[in-house]
Amino acid sequence: MFTQRFSSTPLGARLARHLAVHQLHTWGIAHGTDTSDTAAQLVAELAANAVTHGRVGGRDFEVRLTLAGGADAGAGAALTIEVSDTRGECRPPGPHGVAAPGPLSGGGRGLFLVEALASRWTVRERSPGKTVVAELDVKG
Repeated sequence: MFTQRFSSTPLGARLARHLAVHQLHTWGIAHGTDTSDTAAQLVAELAANAVTHGRVGGRDFEVRLTLAGGADAGAGAALTIEVSDTRGECRPPGPHGVAAPGPLSGGGRGLFLVEALASRWTVRERSPGKTVVAELDVKG
């Protein structure tokens, strides 16, 4: 398990993505593989949402990665990505509730990408705030 708090800034979101990719490499999921690239995109989108929509002044957001089954476990392995923020009143719609953004829309693509890339995802309540959990099946 890897857990780290980051400042609720664009720099914090970027650092979260970089450290997540580094941690995956440490666990045997090589940088540049489909799994690493997909996980990086999921962390980037969820961290950006935490910074943009979940920011509370003076509070950080948290990223937690858990690899169950190990990178060598093949089809049985799963990576869980959890991004928590402290703003509870701004809750995303959850799985299957994300509408496709319009072609000229200035936003709304983050959770649409999470919906498309994650094997499964959900939103959990926490006190204070919420945690968005995305799972990715690790291809062996």
